[in-house]
Amino acid sequence: MSRALHIVFVAPAYWPATAFGGPIPVMRALARELTELGHRVDVLTTTLTSPGRASVQPAGTVELDGATVRYLATPLHYRWFGYTPSLRRELGALPRPDVVHVFGFRDYVSTATAHWCRRRGIPYVLEALGMFEPKLRKVALKRALDATLYRAVPRGAALGIATSAVEERELERVFEGGRVAVRPNGFPPPHERGTRPGPLRQRLGRDAATPLLLSVGRLASGKGLELLVRAVGELDGVHLALVGPDDGHGTTAELTRLREELGIGDRVHLLGPVDGVDELYGDADIFVLASAHENFGMVAAEAAAAGVPSVVTDRCGVSELLRDRAALVVPYEPAAVVGAVRRLLDDAGLRARLGRGGHEVARELSWPQVARRQAELYEQVT
Repeated sequence: MSRALHIVFVAPAYWPATAFGGPIPVMRALARELTELGHRVDVLTTTLTSPGRASVQPAGTVELDGATVRYLATPLHYRWFGYTPSLRRELGALPRPDVVHVFGFRDYVSTATAHWCRRRGIPYVLEALGMFEPKLRKVALKRALDATLYRAVPRGAALGIATSAVEERELERVFEGGRVAVRPNGFPPPHERGTRPGPLRQRLGRDAATPLLLSVGRLASGKGLELLVRAVGELDGVHLALVGPDDGHGTTAELTRLREELGIGDRVHLLGPVDGVDELYGDADIFVLASAHENFGMVAAEAAAAGVPSVVTDRCGVSELLRDRAALVVPYEPAAVVGAVRRLLDDAGLRARLGRGGHEVARELSWPQVARRQAELYEQVT
């Protein structure tokens, strides 16, 4: 390390707001490893911890993993887009940072912070957390806002941080002049599976021989979950465990109706959020990430670290790291997902090879290595 930096993270939500998905543990891990490298990290964030409840995390300052985290009172919010009226004051109260890392896009926190940085000549990098390209709901409105209200946020950034080539292509449409850098997310340390049946199979009342698929993450539109449920309908005797919170838009109810229509209500298990999810991976024969779009896909990284072979669609950024090493990568098509799952269930040798490959990838992309890459990018812009 050439010099210690003062880095400020600003994010619409932070740990323990795990209901918002993969970005939360990613930000925490990155902050932890940067402090381990000797950098100072201050985090400014909202008090939001889930889409449906405001201010569950008390406002105040805590020390977490070597970083100082300031949870700012959030009187108004929509999902994880919170209004924090004290943000500018808290930014100004900090010693002048060397660089600001803005997480998120189209929210008050990221927009106000970018404006604050531009006014003071402080370099900032923008990591949009997969939100840069308008998707799913209100696409026309998002495009209109991106061309007006939010236009200056990416234009003023020193760098756009992409976690994959998938996201890099999205950012390059706006970030001109080579201002996009790829910094993948880190993988958890590789670890061996426990003895079966483990906690997941015990919860489901299934023995070690039952073919079991696992999907982890928010139950939300665009995650390919209806595709996965339909795939189970074509795979006799195969069970599917869906672990994660509902996104608040009725996805759980839709999946419940679908499994009943297909007559597989006893084989598709909607478990909701589960504490200690890391312990569940080893019980699965196959992990499936069937999303229509993921800038990365941390849950597939977690599965790889657990030595679980995966089926991942080619629309997920993590697929470029796992392809043919830890996962079968397929198009976002029902037949392709079914075919890949069936191939893995029929080939124990292939499952074992991909499981070993997952451990190899996890060793190559550890969080300390990723944090060093991020620190190099900060130094480029300071």
